[in-house]
Amino acid sequence: MSIDVIELTKNLINRESVTPVDAGCQELMMELLGQQGFEHEVMNFEDTQNFWSVRKGATDGPVFVFAGHTDVVPAGNLDDWHTPPFEATEKDGYLYGRGTADMKGSLGAMLVATERFTTDYPEHKGSIAYLITSDEEGPFINGTVRVVEELMKRHQPLDYCVVGEPSSTAELGDVIKNGRRGSLTGFLKVLGTQGHVAYPHLADNAIHKSYQALNALAEEHWDDGNNFFPPTSFQIAIEKAGTATNVIPGEKYVEFNFRYSTESSADSLKQRVIDILDSYKLDYEIDWKLNGEPFLTPEGELLTAAKNAIRESCNIETQALTSGGTSDGRFIAKTGAEIVEIGPVNKTIHQINESVKIADLQKLVDVYYNVLKNLLTK
Repeated sequence: MSIDVIELTKNLINRESVTPVDAGCQELMMELLGQQGFEHEVMNFEDTQNFWSVRKGATDGPVFVFAGHTDVVPAGNLDDWHTPPFEATEKDGYLYGRGTADMKGSLGAMLVATERFTTDYPEHKGSIAYLITSDEEGPFINGTVRVVEELMKRHQPLDYCVVGEPSSTAELGDVIKNGRRGSLTGFLKVLGTQGHVAYPHLADNAIHKSYQALNALAEEHWDDGNNFFPPTSFQIAIEKAGTATNVIPGEKYVEFNFRYSTESSADSLKQRVIDILDSYKLDYEIDWKLNGEPFLTPEGELLTAAKNAIRESCNIETQALTSGGTSDGRFIAKTGAEIVEIGPVNKTIHQINESVKIADLQKLVDVYYNVLKNLLTK
């Protein structure tokens, strides 16, 4: 058996797997992995499809995991695409379609690399595993987080994990992610008294009274970051208030987000926000959602293996960064595994006409293959 990474990636892209729909992607992946000696466990929760597959090597050793997602974001306005988003199309050296870069191209490369590796090294040490979900782009409630919880209950060890998120910036392999910032969202309702604009003395304008406190939050210096993470940032994302031009609003709704470093914690940020709001004597209600805690993989065996693999496959030196959004790595990090994210150039992810260089997909196979070789044969 020999899998072609381009044909396999096309097969995955042609399946309209918008979160949390999988559209048969995981069935195809399990079929191919089964031919390589993997044993599968389907771990579906509610509307989300997940699977955990393992191939044991000839000797004891580390558990290496490929992690990823089969779901994609919606295509948007189909008229804006120059090729059908769910009909993978080759054009001028690129492969176009929703999910080419995020992250069906990575899934295809993982499968081909695994096939090559298990063919060349059938007696490899340790185990190779796959942790795949259909709910990474959505609410992330019933996907990787639930699978990890179940694996941790069983005391299933995870030593190394490569997540196939599109980490590269300008060329394949120039950047890998060895950590991510935490994400904390606040849902604030400032309370006043509704009234007629002609009688302001009988009302309390929720918009007016919120200004100073919100400005203080926006101007606050939260921390300095460190050698691995930039300073914590605070951004207001949504503001809503008012019902009519002749009505003083009695409520103002604000949604804001922290992307925070390991110099801060979710609890410390919550308390500082409350202290600022209280200092302006606001009447308010606030709720929180912790989207993910920060995690970091320092220099070690996985990071060394990844850097060497990129040097061997791409002939460049990579940078290990923690910038960007969150990923499912934040859930896997709870197991204590070393984690890196390695994937295609992220320039077009979630955009109209998402694409990836065909040559990059073929090279990504080599990267993943060399990571396996560096960790499971020496």
